[in-house]
Amino acid sequence: MAMFWRMAGLSTASPVETILDKENFALDELLDEDEIIQECKALNGRLINFLRERAQVEQLVRYIVEEAPEDAEKKRTFKFPFIACEIFTCEVDIILKALVENEELMNLLFSFLEPEHAHSTLLAGYFSKVVICLLLRKTSAFMNYVQAHQDIIKKLVDLIGITSIMEVLIRLIGTDENLYSNFSDSMQWLEDTDVLEMIVDKFSSSDCPEVHANAAETLCASTRYAPPGIAAKISSPSFIERLFRHALEDSRPKSVLVNSLSVCISLLDPKRLASGTYYMYGRQSMQCSGASANPETVEGMLGSLGNLLKLLDISSEDNVLPTTYGSLHPPLGKHRLKIIEFVSVLVSVSSEAAEKELIRLGAVKRILELFFEYPYNNFLHHHVETIIISCLESKNIQFVEHLLSDCNLLVKILEAEKNSTLAADPSKPTASVEVKIPTQDWKHWAHDANS
Repeated sequence: MAMFWRMAGLSTASPVETILDKENFALDELLDEDEIIQECKALNGRLINFLRERAQVEQLVRYIVEEAPEDAEKKRTFKFPFIACEIFTCEVDIILKALVENEELMNLLFSFLEPEHAHSTLLAGYFSKVVICLLLRKTSAFMNYVQAHQDIIKKLVDLIGITSIMEVLIRLIGTDENLYSNFSDSMQWLEDTDVLEMIVDKFSSSDCPEVHANAAETLCASTRYAPPGIAAKISSPSFIERLFRHALEDSRPKSVLVNSLSVCISLLDPKRLASGTYYMYGRQSMQCSGASANPETVEGMLGSLGNLLKLLDISSEDNVLPTTYGSLHPPLGKHRLKIIEFVSVLVSVSSEAAEKELIRLGAVKRILELFFEYPYNNFLHHHVETIIISCLESKNIQFVEHLLSDCNLLVKILEAEKNSTLAADPSKPTASVEVKIPTQDWKHWAHDANS
């Protein structure tokens, strides 16, 4: 297709055409020309026929997967890798075909994943964009290659702490419904691999919080969008047992527990965002869940509930946290907040087995105690209010009676209303100046209890 400036009567030929007209020219000359991407998108035949040649495709891949020497010019370090990535992601079919149908070039592309390779964030981003483009545009050929080189899956999982590599994994294991419906033959084999187990085991094999967070995000994406085979595996009791085994492992970083519980929360309520804690306040947002979890999934979690709730008595922080209203010693901590969030979602799924176990373990009672011990923690209040509302709306009369009688909810509310200034009690974690405790949360509960 001719560009407008090459039409009769208009300006002279583009700089790209000028280079192509030369007898001898190098790929780098084209990559240094600002209009090259525009010309690729316009399907400039001469340019594309040059770029599709094996030598040029190889050099483009090398710019994406090989770090520039330390003494290289800036354009080699920054511009050429960027332009190389853009050329592939222009989605010119003949260029993508030249890459995906050549095993040696694909081996070169995936050499980026080798453990001894440098994995800069910059090049990892370009590598991931090219791989995702091949997955989406050349699905059958790409998946055939990965199936023949299944060690790629493990290498991707080993680099899951790099967010752009995590995005490749998320795409690969089935978050794109169209891929699985249109290329089911090419994708089906993934369901028989142990990719999910590899991901969940990163909670045990790595101490890096970014690895734990990205592993959780990948698994959460699988709970929401994965095809039936993978979704069934991730919600199975054996997988949940594996997840809790890592979450409750002694002396592991608390990011393991927090991120494992994010996966459990997503299993109970797949529509919920993975970042769970940081959503809008307001009664509407609390009651919109209406989650209906698989009973086997719920029961798979109940066996570990007792050990999980014991952690509510242990703060991960031993420091004093100064705040605008006084000091916390110890602070509530992320892991206790996440356990309470998990209980709030567990209560909302209306499982009689879960309610029975929560009553037996005194979970709601302990969480209410924490509410009054940390009267200024809005995130905690949000989850506790969700728990209270779910309890009051439960069809299980025993659960409602447990809340009102065993947990003594109304008496606690009235006492807190009467003594609405924190006493200077060294045994309590919140040491405050003389400030009134916010009462709006329990006024809501009192209204719900009476209605």
